[in-house]
Amino acid sequence: MALGFGRTRHQRGPSGEMPLFDHLAELRSRLTKALLSVAIGVVIAWNFYPEILDWLTAPYEQVRPALEAEGIESELIVSGIGGAFQFQLKTSVIAGLVLSSPVWMWQLWAFVLPALHRHEKRAAALLTVTCLPLFIGGAWVGYWTFPKAIELLVGFAPEGWTNLLNGADYLSFATRMIVLFGVGAQIPVVVVILNRIGAVSGAQLIRSRPWIIIGIFVFAAIATPTVDPVTFLFLAIPMSGLYFVSEIIARVTDRRRSRAESSWDDEQASPLDAPEGLAD
Repeated sequence: MALGFGRTRHQRGPSGEMPLFDHLAELRSRLTKALLSVAIGVVIAWNFYPEILDWLTAPYEQVRPALEAEGIESELIVSGIGGAFQFQLKTSVIAGLVLSSPVWMWQLWAFVLPALHRHEKRAAALLTVTCLPLFIGGAWVGYWTFPKAIELLVGFAPEGWTNLLNGADYLSFATRMIVLFGVGAQIPVVVVILNRIGAVSGAQLIRSRPWIIIGIFVFAAIATPTVDPVTFLFLAIPMSGLYFVSEIIARVTDRRRSRAESSWDDEQASPLDAPEGLAD
């Protein structure tokens, strides 16, 4: 059975439409390529597992000497006969998804692309270019915050005790921190989109600012995988700053829209000179 590793070609109409079965065939081809890319990514991650593990445990190793200086012993462990295998497999799958993300995201985009109009394609491209750096920046802040959260939480262990950190829990904690901070950085995109479609105006954002900031802090307190105030502040404060940036963008957009509408109204209101023969 052909898997369609080459370029997918189907007959399309002038507006990009295709028969249903051609849509299904292209969907199967795109899914096959996406799943294959993920599988290759997992295999690569499996072979580079020691390096990935070093990167993953670096935040813990960074704060471990400070914890030991306070008399707090801690140790990363795996439990059960298959615990080490399950941990390596889970780590490789997550790393493989990240590694292959350009391929499977492109396959998704390539499937949807023909159905979009030209202005929708430009908007989607701009959205991608904006979201990606914001997510990477937010994820970096999450990784930078991670050791501080470990030091604070593990530091609650009584002196002389040993805190055994389960590897699976550690991986889930790290993943949630990084992804959550990356998603939280998307707030300007959401606000600007709502403003562009006319759902909210810059003036409404200003009036609602106190409640939105409270909502951001509540979201950060609930969403962060820790109970300490430091970690949630590391998420809430940048999100609030990004909200202020998006508020400024919305106000600038409103001014431009207002000027454009005013110019359009003036053109509509301009009188037309009547022909000389009809003037009498």
